[in-house]
Amino acid sequence: MINPFRGTLLRVCTFSLCGLIPAFMACSPLSAQEQRYVVVDQDASGPAGSDMMALLVFLQSPQVKLLGITVVTGDAWREEEMAHTLRLLELVGRTDVKVYPGAEYPLVRTQQETHISEQLYGRSAWLGAWSPHGHAANVIPPMPEGAPSTKPAEEDAAHFMIRMVHQYPHQVTIYAAGPLTNIALAIRIDPQFAGLAKELVVMGGSLNPQTSDQEFTDDPRHEFNFWFDPEAASITLRALWAKIIDTTVDVSLQSKPTEQMIASWEHLDSPAARYMVKYTTHPVGSYMWDELAAAAWLDPSVITSERYVYMDVDTSRGPTYGNTLIWNDKDKPVITLQKVHAQMNVDFPKLEKKFYELLSKPAPGETNPLMPAKP
Repeated sequence: MINPFRGTLLRVCTFSLCGLIPAFMACSPLSAQEQRYVVVDQDASGPAGSDMMALLVFLQSPQVKLLGITVVTGDAWREEEMAHTLRLLELVGRTDVKVYPGAEYPLVRTQQETHISEQLYGRSAWLGAWSPHGHAANVIPPMPEGAPSTKPAEEDAAHFMIRMVHQYPHQVTIYAAGPLTNIALAIRIDPQFAGLAKELVVMGGSLNPQTSDQEFTDDPRHEFNFWFDPEAASITLRALWAKIIDTTVDVSLQSKPTEQMIASWEHLDSPAARYMVKYTTHPVGSYMWDELAAAAWLDPSVITSERYVYMDVDTSRGPTYGNTLIWNDKDKPVITLQKVHAQMNVDFPKLEKKFYELLSKPAPGETNPLMPAKP
């Protein structure tokens, strides 16, 4: 999720050689077996911004085996998001990672009904792809970073994710930092999907953010990813995952990028750093939504406190449609719900250092990055 300062099913919505043989002591400290498997589900608007920075967290880390990137409409339309994602992979030399098209529309919510709801109950601060100044779903506006020459995979997002958890049972993290439509579709197609994953990492939901930001002081339980597809969010949060980790609005509001932070990247010469420096336009006033969730998955120590709560999303049609719902053990309803590790506070200096480290080196396994070198 970002703030601007902030056909088919898709249309509906082990041993390490390094430790055994001295001759290999100079190799990477993590073998392929030790890498952390992840599928990244993203509403990938671009260039730069929170969505693309989150992708770079996974692409830049030697600890990560990125199995694929699945794309869902959210901050922008799916077709435009896939183009930005494919181009990012070209620019940093990671075209080995495939991009899978996901849902173009939410399960139930429609753009027309949303505009009517705004007239009845008040305007939402961020509408993503449905913004009044936006464009049609099949339009890809001119891209500052250039259009990609590579194409997305033919397999759809939901079936790809299902295939991955069956191929690597209990090893794959599903990272979901956009509306949860693709995840919900996978759950509905395959009842075993959630149980076969290692865990679910979500950027979404809002509990009680401590902020003067009017968007959240006026509506503290509203958060875009859950709001854009409330039914998908509810289906996802109720599924039987082994573990759910949630980066909330509460913690995200503590992660404001600074001009100094971006300026520090100017001294780095990796394609990823050059990409972020060139295409980051409004760092001050925005928040590090999705990249915080990604970095905290890589290094949980950046999170200093959490709440362990039952979580769901309001699917009743009215002024609270899409709001985050939480309970504790004493007040939860009798329906089946799952507990969520809801992140509440962050060590921002440690987070800033983590991003610097990730951007300071070329992407592991990069081949022919197209991002122009410094003059």
